[in-house]
Amino acid sequence: MSATPSTTHIPGYVAGTWNIDPTHTDISFTVRHLMVSKVRGKFAGFHGRIVTGDDPLDSSVEAEIDLASIDTGNAQRDDHIRSADFFDSEQNRTMIYRSTGIRPDGDEYLLEGDLTLKGVTKPVVLKLELNGFAKDPWGGTRVGFSASGEIDRHDFGVTFNAPLEGGGVVVGDRVRIAIEVEAVLDTQEA
Repeated sequence: MSATPSTTHIPGYVAGTWNIDPTHTDISFTVRHLMVSKVRGKFAGFHGRIVTGDDPLDSSVEAEIDLASIDTGNAQRDDHIRSADFFDSEQNRTMIYRSTGIRPDGDEYLLEGDLTLKGVTKPVVLKLELNGFAKDPWGGTRVGFSASGEIDRHDFGVTFNAPLEGGGVVVGDRVRIAIEVEAVLDTQEA
């Protein structure tokens, strides 16, 4: 029987509550544009907490993302994505992800959770990689994770599109998500 991540010793593992460090975290996405290329974007405003349990499989995460903080590198496009055609960020200020479970998947993990966007909550599974634990130069302790997944934007009521003359549409349905998280151990929680 092979060992799973929950039964294997994780070097430097620290159980505790962690605050996501926005300076060293990237929440980004990729979506098809005009069926021939991809547009990349990210969110600049977010916060969240991670709890690493005594057993890694008892860990959890909750993150809240400011939808108005979208940045695709084009102000006109960003304004359109904030509009009622996409996020309607005046009415829907945040997107929230709350984990519901974690399970081993080979040498990595699958993070199961609920994503809420535009008043719609759907399950979203992210492939999760634990990058490690380390002491920082300022006396703190840090942890790093990488996560990735994919959603169908229509599932969350983000349905705007326009047909192309030669066939296809302006914006693809599938949105790839890529997250790089660095978090700091909350010593107040200890």
